[in-house]
Amino acid sequence: MDNKPIIFNHPLIQHKLSFLRDKNTGSKEFRELCSEITMLMCYEATRDLPLEETEIETPMGPAHTKVIAGRKLAAIPILRAGLGMVDGILSLIPAAKVGHIGIYRNPETALPVEYYCKLPSDIQEREVIVLDPMLATGGSAVDAISLVKERGVTTIKFMCIIAAPEGLRALITAHPDVQIYCAALDSHLDSHKYIIPGLGDAGDRIFGTK
Repeated sequence: MDNKPIIFNHPLIQHKLSFLRDKNTGSKEFRELCSEITMLMCYEATRDLPLEETEIETPMGPAHTKVIAGRKLAAIPILRAGLGMVDGILSLIPAAKVGHIGIYRNPETALPVEYYCKLPSDIQEREVIVLDPMLATGGSAVDAISLVKERGVTTIKFMCIIAAPEGLRALITAHPDVQIYCAALDSHLDSHKYIIPGLGDAGDRIFGTK
């Protein structure tokens, strides 16, 4: 693999992650925590954005400063749970465009099924961050990134909150050129392909559907 996965150990992320995992955390707080954790991770995931010199006028006179140069960003959540991470990205990068990829896991085969894909028209000109709170088997992430690549995108990052070793291996094997960011690497998948200890079904907890 070209890029080693980045597993965050920042105290603020780990603190918020503890409450995110707690089964007693309600949907409202769960959504807020997802957004906050994503925002903190985005800070690091955008560390390599290129800068260019510019000149502005301060109240005290001219100043030479820096602004982001080069490609613009797009956030691509994998529906539906990935929607819970979008606001965290937009709070830091409000000009980012947002696409959507709909993939669900067949409960019998545990394989991903694509049902929707809508991306910005200039997606090939952007740096893309694919979002999904849980990287379990890795099937949805692998397929979503493949769809993005098919549309000409060359710079892709993947951001999740919790990953299982099985999903991490699958994603690294399929897309070794994609930098992966996650807040925690958990123990394993159970017989139903849920991450252990994980946090349950992220989509259900975000939208209060269970």
